[in-house]
Amino acid sequence: MVPRLQQFKLHLPEWVQDWLDFIVPGLQILLILLTAWGLQYLLRRLVRRANIRYQLPTKLLAPVTGLIRWVVMGSALLLVLERLGVSATVLWTAFTGFATVGAVAFFAAWSVLSNLFCALLILTVRPFRVGDHIEVLDTAEKPGARGQVVDINLLYTTLLDHDAAQGQPCWLQIPNALVFQRVVRRWQGVPPVVAVPAAQAEAGAARVEGAALTRPAP
Repeated sequence: MVPRLQQFKLHLPEWVQDWLDFIVPGLQILLILLTAWGLQYLLRRLVRRANIRYQLPTKLLAPVTGLIRWVVMGSALLLVLERLGVSATVLWTAFTGFATVGAVAFFAAWSVLSNLFCALLILTVRPFRVGDHIEVLDTAEKPGARGQVVDINLLYTTLLDHDAAQGQPCWLQIPNALVFQRVVRRWQGVPPVVAVPAAQAEAGAARVEGAALTRPAP
């Protein structure tokens, strides 16, 4: 194809031949950008349709579309640099350098990234949903943190504590990664009230009474 292009250039005026060396790469770059924009638009529409059809959580839509945008535009940038004459060796060296830095940052922020990944699993697999009553247990025999799920974000699952005193609401924020490392008990309705042992209740009352007696008078 290159010899044909050279033969075509020979039949053009000299001033057109000079500009052709700039016009052809410019058109190629424009075509790359238009293709990248169209591919990004198409993939985002497919993600939105899948979100509507399968009723995926809306919190999952923004990270997925953001990842698609960065991957497509990053690939388009590499192609544009290649058409501008940047050496493939230079591009590969830069890519491997960024990949190394990204790997180091990934391991450094593993605890945060694991919570993000587990949040995506919770929002897609849905072991529980907002409004469910759950209990996160270390083992099946020992009681754990339990409450009603009021929020699921990219870092924490927030529970409204069932064991909090009346009139004093308390929220438990459990890291999402911890949820996948523990046994989760789930109720379809309101969970049964756990009876407090008599000895524990008496000890709690004694602590409250002792604190009231030792409190200084106003």
